Formats: sequence, C-alpha cells, structure tokens
Amino acid sequence: MSEKISVDRRRFLKSAAVTGAAAMVPATAGALEEQVPAQAPAAAPAAAPVAVRETDPTGEGGDVLTTERPGGDFMVDVLKALTFEYVASNPGSSFRGIHECIVNYGNNVMPEFLTCLHEESSVAMAHGYFKVEGKPMAVLCHGTVGIQHASMAIYNAYCDRVPIYLLAGNHLDAATRRPGVEWAHSVQDAAAMVRDYVKWDDTPHSLQHFAESAMRAYKLAMTPPMSPVLLVLDGHLQEEGITPEHAAQLRIPRLTTATPPQGDSGAVAEAARLLVGASNPVIVADRCARTPAGITKLVELAEALQAPVVDLGGRMNFPTRHPLNHSANLRGLVANADVILGLELTDFWGVTATVRDSLHRTSRTFTRDGAKLISINSVDLNTKANYQDFQRYPEVDVAMAADAEATLPALTEAVKKLVSSEQRIAFEARGKRLAEQRATLLNQARQDASFAWDASPVSTARLTAEIWDAIRNEDWSLVSESGNSSSWAVRLWDMSKHYHFIGDSGGAGVGYGAPASVGAALANRKHGRLSVTIQSDGDFLYAPGVWWTAAHHKIPLLTVMHNNRGYHQEVMHIQRMANRHQRGVTRAHIGTTIDNPNVDFSKIAQGMGVYAEGPITNPNEVGPAIRRALAVVKKGEPALVDVVTQPR
Repeated sequence: MSEKISVDRRRFLKSAAVTGAAAMVPATAGALEEQVPAQAPAAAPAAAPVAVRETDPTGEGGDVLTTERPGGDFMVDVLKALTFEYVASNPGSSFRGIHECIVNYGNNVMPEFLTCLHEESSVAMAHGYFKVEGKPMAVLCHGTVGIQHASMAIYNAYCDRVPIYLLAGNHLDAATRRPGVEWAHSVQDAAAMVRDYVKWDDTPHSLQHFAESAMRAYKLAMTPPMSPVLLVLDGHLQEEGITPEHAAQLRIPRLTTATPPQGDSGAVAEAARLLVGASNPVIVADRCARTPAGITKLVELAEALQAPVVDLGGRMNFPTRHPLNHSANLRGLVANADVILGLELTDFWGVTATVRDSLHRTSRTFTRDGAKLISINSVDLNTKANYQDFQRYPEVDVAMAADAEATLPALTEAVKKLVSSEQRIAFEARGKRLAEQRATLLNQARQDASFAWDASPVSTARLTAEIWDAIRNEDWSLVSESGNSSSWAVRLWDMSKHYHFIGDSGGAGVGYGAPASVGAALANRKHGRLSVTIQSDGDFLYAPGVWWTAAHHKIPLLTVMHNNRGYHQEVMHIQRMANRHQRGVTRAHIGTTIDNPNVDFSKIAQGMGVYAEGPITNPNEVGPAIRRALAVVKKGEPALVDVVTQPR
C-alpha cells in the first residue's frame, strides 16, 4: 500500500464532516427503494476494505485517523471463541470501537447485534434468553449512565442466579477524554456501582489481559451458583491499532468450564438414610433444574421414594400433571413431614415458617417436632453481604454446599440401594394415596377457575384458560407469567418440559417481564417453539421500547395482557395500612392505579410495529382475539392482545 493512499484516505475522512449530510440523501433514498416490492437491481458487492497505515507519512504531525487493525477486532475474535450468538445493547460512544468491529470486522454474526432502546431491556433480554437456551448472552453497556440504567436488571439476574455477560465501555485515562459528556460518562471504577450483585468483575489493561479475563468471566458466570459478570472495556484499548509485532504476541486462551460442585459422599449417604427411613418425606424444589436433564433427575428421585414434590417455580423443576406434584399443598405437607429435602431453595426458612404482618411482627414455624431438614444449595458457596436476598437463616440438619442437580444422581442411587422390599411396598402404597390426592387437587383448581367465568373485567382464570385452549397443541413455552395472576397457568396447564415455564425475575424488580419474554422468545425462535407471555400492565410501561426490538428483529412472541389497570399488590398494601391505621380503604387507589386515563396498550404496541388488538372487556371475545394473534406469531412476528382483567 502506498503512502499516498494513506494520506488521501485521511484527507477524505477529514472532509467527511462537511459532506456527510449530503452523502446521506442517496443512501436514504436507496433504503426506501428497497422497501418497494419491485424488481430492484442486484446489490453491488461490498467494496474491499482499504488497508491504511497508522503512521503519518507527511511528517506534519497531523491527526492519525485510521488504523489497519484496532484492538476491538481482537476483542471480537475472543467473543467469537466464546460462541456468543447475540450481543444486546442500546448504542453508546464508550464502546463505539467494539460496536463497529462487531458489525464490520465480525460481519454482525456470532455475535449478532440486537438493537435495544434501554439498557435494562438489554440485560433482561439476556436474562430470559439464558433460561431457555442455557448459555449466556453478551450485553454492552455505555459508561456510567448505561450501567445505572442496567442495574435493576442486573440485580434481578443476580437474585435469580442467571449468568449475564456484561461488557461496559469506559474511558479511564483522564488525559485523553474528550471534553464534555465523555467526562460525565466515564469513571475510575466502573464496576463499583454493581459490584455487590455481580459475581466477578475486571478492568483489563491490555488485549491479552482482556482475552484471559474474558475466559475467566465466562467460566465463573457458568459455575454454580451462576451470576452476572462484568468486564470494563477501555475506549483506548478498543480503538488503538494493533501493530504486527503486537498481534504476533496475542493469543486466545482455551475455555475450560468447571464441573458443577457435587455434595459430599458422606452427606449424601446421610440424606439418603433419612429420606428412606421417613414416614412422610417431602421434596421442595426452587431452582433445582438448571438444565433440561434436571427434571428427569428429580422425577427419578421422587419416584424412588414415592415422595410428594412441591415446585416453588424458580425454574420448571417437576411436571405439573405428575401424580407426585403436590405444589398446591405446601403448608399441609410441610406441617406433617418428618424429613424435608430442600433443593436450591431461595428461602428454606420461609418454607418451614411464616411471619405475621401485624403492627408487631411475629413469626412461627409450622414443622412438627423432630422434623429433619436437608439442604442442597450452591448459593452457600457464594453469598454477598450487602444485598440480603438470601433470606433468614434456616436451621437444617444436613447442609450440602453443592449444586443440587449435579448431586441428584448420587442421592438417587444411594436411596435405591437402601430401600428394602418391605419399604418398596410401603412406598408404592404411599404413591397410590398421593396420586389420588393429586387428582383431587387438580379437580379443585378447575372448579375454582370456573368462578366469575363470564365476568367483565375478565377473570385471570378465564384469561389463562383461553390461552391454554389456543396453544395446547403447539410446542409452546411460557416465557413469563404475571406474578399477580394467581399462577393459574402453573395450576392448570400440562407442563413437563424445561422450557414450558422458566420462572420469575428473581429480584421481583418490575420491568423484567416484557424484555425477558422477548429474550426467551429469541432463544425459542431457532427451535421453532411458540413463545407466549402473560404480561402485566405496570411491567409493560417500565421500558415499552422492547416491543420495537421484537418487531425490528422479527422475534415471534404471543403477548396477552393482564391489564388490571393498577399495581394491585400495592393497592392491597395501602388497604392493609389504612385498616391498621383505622382510616378506611376508600383512598387506596391513589398512587397505585393506572387509570384516568386508561392506557391503550394495543396502540402503543402498534406504534412499535407490533400487531395488536384490544382493549378487550368481553370474556367471549378473548379466545378469538388470541387465535388471530397466534396466526400472526406463526408467521414469525410478535403480536399482542390487550385484555382488561380483574385484579388477580
């Protein structure tokens, strides 16, 4: 390459600021022409990249504006080695270097850039994506403000023990920051504001440092207990050119993931002994099944013991129609149990005790005297101090700081070896009784769902039943379910696969449902699954731009609104306080309802490019509207049905 080419290239770039606006006109016109379904001429092949030297051959000391290979190219090579399918982001100048490298050098493939309109949506999309796909999505955050916007979604993922691979742009060297906003968006310790709820963070000072930390971050994020990790990418490191000598020294380390920790053999043997010897054992699972195999492993243990299982729903742990699924009878089972096995419980204390929300709060346990508690929980291996999502301290008899799913095979094998022929007969009799009780529980749930069937606003049971009737013959996935809809889907639907239900937000932070649903639907898309979500109104309004992302990237998702026009949980809290203070409940709606004016969610969705109907108040119109929306989703587009509902 001649030095003249380099000089001419720099002069061209310097003039771009003057000619840029004019240059945009034909590009825009071309884009408009492409939307017309006419026989447009074939696109010209992309011009080969011009290699430009980083030196200044004029000797005039002019600005160096071009480089043969920026550091961001190597960073993209590392991300490709980690096989990221997507990187979700709201664009920002602090990571402009790697952004450009992803879309041009990396050809916008592995990872593909997902355009998001809010950092919280970016992270929540990655949250939902992982719970379907089982692998993390990368997320780019812009400096101080981007991390602050993302922080709520990061906290949700931390509480839910979901790995998010966060990459944050920053300009550390104050001597090279551009005047103005770059100072406000830069920081000395970018990870400080979220360090309490990420598993690990680092600020690489060289490209080789980045390569090694990138592998370490992935490994730590994917080792139970899983959690978000954060790498801070310095802008200078992204943009500075790599010399041939430097390039020869760079290498991408081989990724080696850690084997999930298993329970100690002695503790496993003791747990098996207690379970086999119990008259009324109970298994309680929350985030036990972290892979599709987890459900099978838990079913095998439960059937070996013929013990009832309570699925708390942090993940899809146990088939809903299995005769040993007794999730609707938690209190009764725990009160009668002589041995309770807790698998990845968020709150073991809360399973065995209750707090009375009165002026002077009191608590009491409802387990029987002498009941033995066994805990298998990887969270014991990594607990932070400041954010106390770990709940109250449970007094257990056998505590295994281990991954429950990884420990289940050894525990099941130990149980099978201990069961005598007499015990096997007793277990079979117990299983028969439990199957009869399970049938009674299901019939009771169906009877309860029939109440207010023809009411307007629409009952949450009717809403859920209409969705089930439309999707039951599809390969479906419930990617989010409004926490205030009385869990009718879990109570009534036939769920047996890990993607049939993926749990809740973890941290109960509002604003999770919509973007997590879009991220999960993205993961389901390549598998040809139908994604459906029951979307609450308050959650929708936190960051509604995610519906544009769904339309833009053609992510098929059936969304049915649970539009009760308020934050009903907060309505009940104000009612409780008003009663406690003896002031009546007539003003509990102030500050808690979303009406006057009512929000038209269908119009918002339509404005984002999403097919939408509603608001619907007649229950007889719900089913047909869902089927029309389903037809749109089957064509590969998102669709929304706004249903005005009862509070719960």
